[in-house]
Parts: sequence; structure tokens; C-alpha cells
Amino acid sequence: MKRIYNFNAGPSALPLPVLEKAQSEFLNFNESGMSVMELSHRSKTYDEVHQKAKQLLKETLHIPDSYDILFLQGGASLQFAMIPLNFLQENKKAYFVLTGSWSEKALKEANNIGKTEVIASSKDSNYTFIPKDFSVDSIDDVAYLHITSNNTIYGTQWQQFPNSTIPLIADMSSDILSRELNVEQFDVIYAGAQKNLGPSGVTVVILKKDLLEKANENIPTILKYKTHASKNSLYNTPPTFSIYMLSLVLEWVQSEGGLAKIEQRNKQKAEMIYQIIDESEGFYKPHAEKDSRSYMNVTFTLPSDELTKAFLEKANEQQFIGLNGHRSVGGCRASIYNAVPVEACEKLSEFMYKFYKQNY
Repeated sequence: MKRIYNFNAGPSALPLPVLEKAQSEFLNFNESGMSVMELSHRSKTYDEVHQKAKQLLKETLHIPDSYDILFLQGGASLQFAMIPLNFLQENKKAYFVLTGSWSEKALKEANNIGKTEVIASSKDSNYTFIPKDFSVDSIDDVAYLHITSNNTIYGTQWQQFPNSTIPLIADMSSDILSRELNVEQFDVIYAGAQKNLGPSGVTVVILKKDLLEKANENIPTILKYKTHASKNSLYNTPPTFSIYMLSLVLEWVQSEGGLAKIEQRNKQKAEMIYQIIDESEGFYKPHAEKDSRSYMNVTFTLPSDELTKAFLEKANEQQFIGLNGHRSVGGCRASIYNAVPVEACEKLSEFMYKFYKQNY
């Protein structure tokens, strides 16, 4: 079977070696006579999967012992509510940097729970850049600062994170595991798996234990981070197959040379597409400003709707799938997460160059 070039924004491409290993173990995992999906989450066989996933994540991201690692469900959308429920005190405010639709949704959910304030925003420019000139350190009523590290719809990404003395919380759903990271800059990192970590179904939360001790108590049991931390993410039945797949992805990352090699390759992939955009004499117009460009989601428009339609039709014929831009910005988007091979980006850049020359 010939695999297509998958540029979907999520759920997105998974590494072929991961899929092949999962396929080989699908009916009989570790000689158990069962699929991973059939194992009891209380069994020793599954417990080894669970602990391995945590250990691999800890090793790959260099997560200190001062953090808990949780495997939850509900995607980032549930975290939009869990974070303020746990960490937004009555006499404090949650501060937000708005950089796209997902940070807007996180803000909206927090507004339903407590007091919030937008400290910086690029909304007036239709989210073409990451704001840099702001500070919350001198503000007395700060519960935490929330950011979204990468913006899939608009194609922007934080290149440097805020240095702050207050709790920093980041939604990293679309770029976790794509580059080296100083986890200790953050008090909470959360990420839906379906971009770089694995299939949809599991959400990783990396949480500083000191912050957990200060969490609000008068909230539903299942929405308390303390509940899941104290039960090793086994308070209720976890998404066992997704956690198994996460462990396979983490093994693959290590086999590829770790995050330093992954980051280098991701930059290489993105830059070959951005080069075509920049050299196209305005035929391809990037949405993001140059110093805010994402290495995960390359967003651009063409001179007309007719050319966009023709571009997408031709791309589909060439087996490039998932290049439609989000309806809020239009145009096109190439999501080039970890599992998208260099070859796919080379072929796409060749196609873009040819289309530009034929239609400019």
C-alpha cells in the first residue's frame, strides 16, 4: 500500500515504525493472548505499559521529580476548565496572552469560573504575531499566566517563552515533543496527544507538585488534579490504547536521536516550505510575521479563491492531503508535525514551486 503525504492538522500523521509495531502486537501483546485494548487497566501487563509511558516522557522531556505526569481524557478543551477550577482563587485573576482561537477558548472557560484579564493580544492583526512586550510580575492579584505555545490555525509559535516569577501555564497541544524544552520554566504544561504525542484520546498534563499543593479543594472529585495524581492517573479507566501508542511514539523519538534531532529536522522541513513562500514574489502570502512563524503549521494564502481551489485540487491529485486552511483564515495550511517525513515536505515544496511558476 502506498501511503499518502498527510498534512492534516490533527488527528495527524503517526510515525510509520510506530504503526507497524502496533500492528504486529495488535492481537497478542507481550504474549498475553489479548490486544492492549483488551487488557484490564488494573493488570500487571497494562501497568508496565503505563509506567513505561511515564518514564519515557520523563526521560525525553527531562521532567524533574518535582513534577507529576498525568494521563487524562477530554483533550485540551477539558483542561480549559480544570485549570481555573483548580488554580484560580476567588481573590485572584487569571491572565491570558491571546494568540489564537484556542487561547480564546481557554479564556472563555476561565471567565465562567473566576476573574480573568488579557495582558497581551494580537487579535487586532488577526493573530499574525506573538506579543512580546508585556509583564505580569509587578501585578499583585495574579493567579497564573496562560499561554498557547503554538497556534495551528494561524501558524504562529512562541520562539521564546516569558520569564516570569508567577505560575506559567501552557497549552502545548500542537508543538509538545517538537523541540527541546526547559520544563522548569512552567508550572503546568498540558497537551492533547493527537499532533505529536500519539492518537487522540489521551491528554498529557505535566504539573509542578508545589502548585498542586495550593489547588482549590471545593470542586468535583474527578476534576481535581490531586485525585489523578494520587491515583497514578488510574482513578477511572484511562485511555489504555492511546497511552500504549504514546509510549511507542516516545520510543521512536528516542530512536531518532531525541528532541535535539527532532527539532533540527522540524526546522529543516519548515524552512524548505517557507523558502518557496518567500521567493514566490507575493504569489504565496504567509499569514504569520517572520519572527513568529510556526515550525509545525505553515499557513499561507494565494492571490484568489480560484487559484486556492485549483491549488488544493492539484495537491489532492498528487496525494497531498489536509492542506486546506482553517475557515477563519482561508487559504492553505501544511501541518508538518514530527511524523511528517522530510520527503513529504520536499515533494510539497517542489509542487508549490511548480504551481507558482505555472500560475504567476
